[in-house]
Order: sequence, then structure tokens, then C-alpha cells
Amino acid sequence: MKYPTPADIAEMKARGYDPATVAEAEQQSKRWALAQEVCRVIEAAFAGVTLGGGVGLQEAQGLDDYADAATCAAYRAGDEKDDWHRISAEALCRCNSSLSFFDAEGMRFHLPAYLVADLRGDYGFGMAFCLTQISDYDRYFRLLSDAQRKAVRSFLLHILDDRDYEFVRLHILRALDEYWTEH
Repeated sequence: MKYPTPADIAEMKARGYDPATVAEAEQQSKRWALAQEVCRVIEAAFAGVTLGGGVGLQEAQGLDDYADAATCAAYRAGDEKDDWHRISAEALCRCNSSLSFFDAEGMRFHLPAYLVADLRGDYGFGMAFCLTQISDYDRYFRLLSDAQRKAVRSFLLHILDDRDYEFVRLHILRALDEYWTEH
């Protein structure tokens, strides 16, 4: 979900884009502003979260690949453990299947990085499946605080009307109603 930024619109105008195209970009840019607000909510809710003893990003890839314990330990040694902001969008894209192999601590640490990357248009795999299509939510999300759960809910509410997510809209609505509820 890549939305035009104010800088993108200014460049379009400077390059003489068709007024209708600029108007459409300006309309989409409103979603960019809303996405920035959701990013701030996520940043605040997950501030200071560390990996702890949880499964790391590359370690999870090792688990996906059925790597032996020594290989997974070597992957873990290279994983970011202290600041999820330091995990690049490229690494998240490269390790997109890690979402299925995190434990609750690993999910709590990595989730904000994935959500923010998705909101910025830097994560090309989308987050709806991870947040709506699992049968054991508690396995992955049981450690989330109320503020973190609200941040995820804000993310889901934001993508609910995004055309990139329209094919999973009913799944998002169900997850909002059944799991990501307001307390």
C-alpha cells in the first residue's frame, strides 16, 4: 500500500502531470497522512520492546528451512534483538515467512517493524493474512499489551478500506470482531 506523499504530489505538479491524475494522487495522499498517524500509534505502543528470549528474524527462517540447532543458533546470533527499528524492510521482505515461525516474544518484537513497513509501502507481502487467518491467535499474540492490541486494531481498521486489501476485507472484519476487539 504505497500512497503518494506531499513531495510526490509536488513533483507531479512540477512535471506537469494531468490535473485529474494529480487530483487522484491528492485524494490518495489523505491515506498517506492517516497511515503516518497509525505508524505513530504503533511506534508508541511498541516503544522499548526487545526480543528477549524470543525467536529472531533469521532464526525463524532457519526453522522454516528445517535447519539444525547449530545453524539456527548462528542465525540467531546475527539477529537484531534490541531495537526493531533497525530491521530493514529488505530484511523483512526476505524473511516474510518468519511470521509463521515466531513465538509470542518474537512476534511482539517483529510485528511493529512489519506493520510500519507495510504502512510505508515497503513490505510487499501484506500483513492481513498474519493478523486474520490463524487459528491460534494466543500462540502468537498473547504477550501483546492493551496498547499494542489497539495499535494492531488501528492498523487493521486502516487497511480495511485499502484497495490492496479489498479481497480480504471480510477476513479483516471477522478478525476485528472476534479477536482484535476493543476492550
